[in-house]
Amino acid sequence: MRRSRTVTHAPDGEFGPDLAEVFGPRQSDGGPELVQLLTPEGERVRHPEFDREFSAEELRGFYRDMVLTRRIDTESTALQRHGELGIWAQLLGQEAAQIGSGRALRPQDFAFPTYREHGVAWCRGLDPLKLLGLFRGVDQGSWDAQEHHFGNYTIVIGAQTLHATGYAMGVQRDGAVGTGDPDRDAAVIAYFGDGASSQGDVNEAFIFAASYNAPVVFFCQNNQWAISEPIERQTRIPLYQRALGFGFPGVRVDGNDVMATYAVTQAALQRAREGSGPTFVEAYTYRMGAHTTTDDPTRYRLSDDVENWKLKDPIARLEAYLRRNGLVEDGFTDHVAAEAAELGERLRAGCKQLADPEPLSVFDHVYADLPPELAEQRDGYAAYLASFEGAQA
Repeated sequence: MRRSRTVTHAPDGEFGPDLAEVFGPRQSDGGPELVQLLTPEGERVRHPEFDREFSAEELRGFYRDMVLTRRIDTESTALQRHGELGIWAQLLGQEAAQIGSGRALRPQDFAFPTYREHGVAWCRGLDPLKLLGLFRGVDQGSWDAQEHHFGNYTIVIGAQTLHATGYAMGVQRDGAVGTGDPDRDAAVIAYFGDGASSQGDVNEAFIFAASYNAPVVFFCQNNQWAISEPIERQTRIPLYQRALGFGFPGVRVDGNDVMATYAVTQAALQRAREGSGPTFVEAYTYRMGAHTTTDDPTRYRLSDDVENWKLKDPIARLEAYLRRNGLVEDGFTDHVAAEAAELGERLRAGCKQLADPEPLSVFDHVYADLPPELAEQRDGYAAYLASFEGAQA
């Protein structure tokens, strides 16, 4: 029989040596269970369960996606600093987790994001200017969720996991699971962070998903920090192991390895489509930037940690692999860099041209049929606005 482990607290409030043994120093390597196909040095490795082959075209596509996603992030951060956006949630360092998982989705699959899944939005064909409109405050997320199969950004921490589970139960009842038709069978993916895993909504979603065998993948980007709270203060076991307590499998993948993230997510999604129920995927990564542009991470984390994770940069490791194996022609990376520069220019110009919303549009796109009390409020507000027409300044 396996002995239980006792976890103690040190006098200064830090976890005692038993927990340090579980996690290791800052969990820098992700532990022995980490699924990895590409090392930080760009060396290809094999995995007994999740290994797969990638074409040169696929890998070049991953590289392009990550570079362009990073440019969306850096341009948006700069726009916020210049007062063009009210706030921005950075994803720097998490590009592989988002692109790998986003590209594993089929057209009929549905993604429920938090407020940081800019790379997944890119994979679902969403114009990044739509994201800027939300953070600029000129709309409430105006993209067509059904067209892109990508839900609205969720600010309430963890709420989207319940939305995703309910949607997955609907997919199940619509007969779009386990039919064997690859164009019909669908899965749902819910994105959240390590901090959200402490929320009641997330744990309730786990319970419902397990109880109803819902076709949903819970994709946790463990970027080590819930704003200023480190992962050690949130859990006494690796996050992916929590899934077993709810009755479904969990797996930890190197979230800075786009190959491994794709392979693991693809397997989890296929498992859901076949009717085998939910899976928890913990993408072990690191938030290189701030939580949002209102945050100062230098107040709570060490620069040594950041420098250590820079050596695991997801874009650099894939570029090293591509070059080492002759999978890119001369000028490929320059071409992608030029494309990124054009994207940045379009975002800068487009952001400043985003029109302010019509005041009455706040009543649109909420209800299919506006309730009478809201219709009365709308008409009253319209009359109030009309009273200013023709007024002299």
